Amino acid sequence: MNLSDPIGRRSFVKSTTAAALGAGLSSVPLIAADKAKNPRSNEFCTFTKVFQHMSYDELADTIAELGFDGIEAPVRPGGHVLPERVEEDLPKMMEALQKRGLTITILTSGINEVSKEQHTEKVLRTAKALGIKRYRMSYYRYDLKKPIPEQLESFRSPLNDLVALNEEIGIKGIYQNHSGAKFCGAPLWDLYELIKNHSPDHIGSCFDIGHATVEGAKAWPLNFHLLRPWIDTVYVKEPGYKDNKLVWGPINEGAGDKGFFTLLKQSKFTGPISLHVEYLKHKDPENVAKIIEATRKDFAALKEILAQA
Repeated sequence: MNLSDPIGRRSFVKSTTAAALGAGLSSVPLIAADKAKNPRSNEFCTFTKVFQHMSYDELADTIAELGFDGIEAPVRPGGHVLPERVEEDLPKMMEALQKRGLTITILTSGINEVSKEQHTEKVLRTAKALGIKRYRMSYYRYDLKKPIPEQLESFRSPLNDLVALNEEIGIKGIYQNHSGAKFCGAPLWDLYELIKNHSPDHIGSCFDIGHATVEGAKAWPLNFHLLRPWIDTVYVKEPGYKDNKLVWGPINEGAGDKGFFTLLKQSKFTGPISLHVEYLKHKDPENVAKIIEATRKDFAALKEILAQA
């Protein structure tokens, strides 16, 4: 089969996905019924960047069979839904999900300001109309050749405008801490400085324990407590080290501190938990079965850790 041919590629992905899911698809209606009988305080979703080669229906079938409540949907340049087509395509994605009792828990955007270039109002108003409660913001980035305090101050104006729009529309922006020298939010104190004067109803943190561990292996509890009033969502991924280099891998097999989940439970956190499984080469359609099984395994490991916390 020629996977460079779009029709052949779609056929391959469809058949591989169906094989990976197998008989589990017959249980999709039962999953929705089970959720109704056994409601959980936390909504579980997964970042579907790794599945954005699928059609919306294939995606919905996959996520339902895996047992999630919803998805973290890439609605950004190069994403599953392109910002310029959000009014046409996002309702189609939501419809496919809702047929399986699912939703878009988080919309992952390319938005960090109010602008025509980022299609800010169109994306956020469309999301709100579909009942989406929150969107992940794009990052502010530092130039290491310039003073950091002045740059941090320069981020305030676009953020303030965006928070005002969030309040007007009735949607919440959440900012992920991402490890790396150029990311605003990597050390977490800077994110606190940006959002501390804003209501958690309009702006918040998607606290990524994987990246928080990379940037502060022993300091993450301090950062968690600092941001706790604004923590809307928790991101879970597993960091590790090989030959003194950072690698990402399966849950429970790396350097993650399980004490985080005990602290999370003690804090009475009831927001969404988003599982990120990005350590396989997801752009290769031949890996779809491996990605589905890795997601299944990681989700089971996450639920077990939470149950033991």
